[in-house]
Amino acid sequence: MQDSLMQGERVLTGTRLVLADQVMRGSVRLCHGRIVDIDAGCMRLPGAIDLEGDYLLPGLVELHTDNHERHAMPRPGVQQPAWSAVQAHDAEIAAAGITTVFDAIGIGDPYRRGFRGRDQSEMLAVLDALDEAGVLRADHRLHLRCELPADNALALFEPYAGHHRLGLMSLMDHTPGQRQWSDLVRARLYFTSKKGWSGQQFDQEIARPHGPGSERGRRAEANRGAFVALARELGVALASHDDTTAAHVDEAHALGASICEFPTTLEAARRAAALGLLTLGGAPNLLRGHSHAGNVPVAALVEAGVLDALSSDYVPATLLAAAWTLARCGLAQPADAARLPQAIAKVSRAPARAVGLHDRGEIAPGLRADLVRVREVAGQPVVLGVWRGGRRVA
Repeated sequence: MQDSLMQGERVLTGTRLVLADQVMRGSVRLCHGRIVDIDAGCMRLPGAIDLEGDYLLPGLVELHTDNHERHAMPRPGVQQPAWSAVQAHDAEIAAAGITTVFDAIGIGDPYRRGFRGRDQSEMLAVLDALDEAGVLRADHRLHLRCELPADNALALFEPYAGHHRLGLMSLMDHTPGQRQWSDLVRARLYFTSKKGWSGQQFDQEIARPHGPGSERGRRAEANRGAFVALARELGVALASHDDTTAAHVDEAHALGASICEFPTTLEAARRAAALGLLTLGGAPNLLRGHSHAGNVPVAALVEAGVLDALSSDYVPATLLAAAWTLARCGLAQPADAARLPQAIAKVSRAPARAVGLHDRGEIAPGLRADLVRVREVAGQPVVLGVWRGGRRVA
């Protein structure tokens, strides 16, 4: 490194750098939003920021979070203005160490009663306005979650088609009895509590035909073809969602999917690995030790060697915590330096590469200066600082 700081440069020093293959004590020089240089020494320069031995990680990359939805509708039937919802979501995401986020937007509701059955595209103008003003903390991309059985899904997709933030689409079926909700006991609990269904309504829905020849089955098949064609036309990465069987994964692979989101069984995860799909698991599942829907524990995917990346899903703070859990030898032990780079890659480099972002996801010269300062307290990671493109945002 040079002996003095040039105009526009910044040095973060006295830190434990979590690189792609090692944890190294040293310093990193930033300039014009990029990482310029990495050094094993401690740079005592005027203006250098001493991180006091804390870890410095690459900014986290989140491919699937429903967190915006939680801020947009914090209570059933209570919708917040888009401006306040987007800002609250952005602040929480940045505070969790996430510098690139794919906001998951539900497109369609088979029952036309929920939030996902409404037009949510007002957030696009809000994101663009905040970005233009230079006050958006995270880099916000869009992940459109396409609900195949919904008759309004294609119409709701239209405002997003061709938008510069669109980077990921996934194909879903959340009707009870299907995929994630194959466990009918847990499905009943979810739909009657969170969705407000009566027991009779749930029984009627389960009794409805869902197969290929049914009305809903035909609609899902037509939507599947339309959304796959759109993904190809727009050049957007495609993911499957809640694959339960090897056949589900085979179908997704044949359609061009490159990501297997939240497989519900070990069988599906193993098939995804065999076909080269990136397998994305839920961080809340890993931390809790089980799935809230009764599906395969993410720990089982880790043990089988078929977990490629993690997503916070609905709790942003779980993303870093889950990666730290993977790197620990025990619940209250410090992160293992040998395991930490691999664990952090699952929440940075791996998800970034899965959607074609090769300019971020690790600490290396030439890449974006998206960085997170983390201090370990009682074996747990605490975010103390976040930089996106070299600018402090949290």
